[in-house]
Amino acid sequence: MELYDELPEPPRAPAQAKSSPDHQPPNGNSSGKRRAEASDLDSCEGAHQEKKVCKGFFSLRAHVAERRGEREELQDAHTICDLSEECQPMLNNISRLSYYAVFDGHGGSRAARYAAQNLHRNLVKKFPRGEGGSVDKAIKKSLLDAFKQTDEEFLKQAASQKPAWKDGTTALCVLVADNVLYIANLGDSRALLCRMNEETQKPTVLSLSKEHSPTQYEERMRIQRAGGNVRDGRVLGVLEVSRSLGDGQYKRWGVINVPDVKRCPLTDHDRMKPLNQKTWMPDTKPPATVLLMKLCDEAPPTMSLCS
Repeated sequence: MELYDELPEPPRAPAQAKSSPDHQPPNGNSSGKRRAEASDLDSCEGAHQEKKVCKGFFSLRAHVAERRGEREELQDAHTICDLSEECQPMLNNISRLSYYAVFDGHGGSRAARYAAQNLHRNLVKKFPRGEGGSVDKAIKKSLLDAFKQTDEEFLKQAASQKPAWKDGTTALCVLVADNVLYIANLGDSRALLCRMNEETQKPTVLSLSKEHSPTQYEERMRIQRAGGNVRDGRVLGVLEVSRSLGDGQYKRWGVINVPDVKRCPLTDHDRMKPLNQKTWMPDTKPPATVLLMKLCDEAPPTMSLCS
């Protein structure tokens, strides 16, 4: 497919899918690890309620964990939403539309919080309705448009402040349309997929996202064409990512809001983990791959968000 970087297909067709609840959150507390499920669009992390899915869909369970580091405030944010009802009538009879996202803020928490509150709302506005056309092309366009609108609206609000906000954030969202994942990302947050081999029963970790670093050739060339430079692996020696939401002071130097989008069919052998950059770093203990392997013991496909 021309518009997407296709990810590996499952080794064989999955067994009969379960028709269990979309999300099944256990008891937990707000300071530790908790499981979250899709909820109403206006209160994505408010009162949780079970979502039933149609026969043939894999059930999904979402886990969320967050921890403040050395900074005075937690600059990361996340969103979990069920957009199925908000996007009616669904494109080409899509029945389930779930949204998962993590935002790794820098320079403050306002860009990450704004994106967590508004990116999915803009996606609802842009999401195609009704019959006809290519589903993949339509979904990709809606994601690109939603990222662009969210960035432009935040930059307008940031510029109106005295002094102007300089916050920025990475953005990684996973849109689940029935049993297909659409992954859109900006910056250096990561999405990993643990796929169990049905024959060997050994897991393989696949990367679903592409990091955007100023040190990459294409990213560096774009920055230099815009009149910027890359020093010490950073834009103008400061910004560590080459694509982001916010960061208005770097937009003129080639930092853009265009995400990479990938498509991946979901199987009952998969476990998914969107990660912010700090969780992914090799010196993290335990490393992200170890945490992801533990999820392979879970029965249904699992979505785990870490910040």
